[in-house]
Amino acid sequence: MFGSDGNGARWRLVVMLLALVFALGAVAAGCGGDDDDGDDTAATEAEGDGEAAGEGSIWVLLPDSASSPRWESDDRRFFEQFFSEAGVDYTIVNAEGDAAQQQSQAEQAIADGASVILLTSLDTGSGAAIIDQAKDAGVEVVEYDRFNTGGSGGAAYVSFDNVQVGATMAEELEPAIDDLDVETPRVVMLNGGEEDNNSFLFRQGYAETVEARVDAGDWELVADQHVPGWDNQEAQTIMEQILTSANNEVDAVFAANDGLANSAINALEAAGVEGAPVSGQDATVAGIQNILLGKQTMTVYKPIESEAEVAAAVALALRAGEDLEGVEAEAEFSLIGIQAADGQPTDSPEGEGVVPYFALVPIGVTEENIADTVIADNFRTVEEVCAGQTAQTDFCQEQR
Repeated sequence: MFGSDGNGARWRLVVMLLALVFALGAVAAGCGGDDDDGDDTAATEAEGDGEAAGEGSIWVLLPDSASSPRWESDDRRFFEQFFSEAGVDYTIVNAEGDAAQQQSQAEQAIADGASVILLTSLDTGSGAAIIDQAKDAGVEVVEYDRFNTGGSGGAAYVSFDNVQVGATMAEELEPAIDDLDVETPRVVMLNGGEEDNNSFLFRQGYAETVEARVDAGDWELVADQHVPGWDNQEAQTIMEQILTSANNEVDAVFAANDGLANSAINALEAAGVEGAPVSGQDATVAGIQNILLGKQTMTVYKPIESEAEVAAAVALALRAGEDLEGVEAEAEFSLIGIQAADGQPTDSPEGEGVVPYFALVPIGVTEENIADTVIADNFRTVEEVCAGQTAQTDFCQEQR
């Protein structure tokens, strides 16, 4: 028994305080890499060579798995690599096509104490809302690959030169169309979803060539249609309708990515249309295989590792409170600007309503340079490309 001098009460107080300290320590340790969203979330306490400057975690919000396989197969793994090397806490989530889910993920990031959100939105409206909410909470936002018009704009935008992406399609497709044994080739522009500002920039790039050739009377424009949500099944339905309306008289398709290209190819084959030049984008496995099989003319290779590297460098600079003009990366990029109101690029990263735009250079890929680009960079492997029917192509036979 402790005496009546108060020692007993003090000892009990000390024991209680020690117990509380240990309990809080256990809770803190348990929060260091929790997967709060189940299978859709990858949260990591990175173990790099040294922790980067600044405080707070970095959250990456990816859009889906359906519009392109790149988000899970490429972007996720590169962000994991770069943020782990930097020694920062990060969380990567995927909204799987659900704008409400992405909004919830953004709210969770803010509540988690994130200092930077790296956002690939599902549409410009929901993306702009997330940006405004994050900024109100003092969280920096990097708009990644897709820009969100109509809002106040993020702290930076990282993507490829998207007008040049479309222009690259035209550079490769124009001579292929001119080589057709057709007096006046009839072409289709199959564009991405109108909810994605990039769709308009891609179209701007190839439409300049298409419209010039149509105005000159060299080509005829059969259709110019956007595919809602970049939905591949919808794209095939749209292409089938175009072919029906045109009595199957379609000679070429400017498809805005490999998914839309594959849908167009399916519709063309079903209609018995052969040899039509078709463009694409993203250098997906299916896109490369279609090129090797002679079904697709080209794709646009946007080295995703380079894009993710620049985006990670920008996010780390924002986390540290550093000037974005000092951002460095091995990948080549130009620091220009993009207008928050209408998503149009500008020459300068400064000005009212202008978001700094880190623009990388895209690469056109045809059968002739597959080995020197996507294979040489290990972006795609011979094993994954040379599977099934593609294994019998000359390219794959030569790789044995």
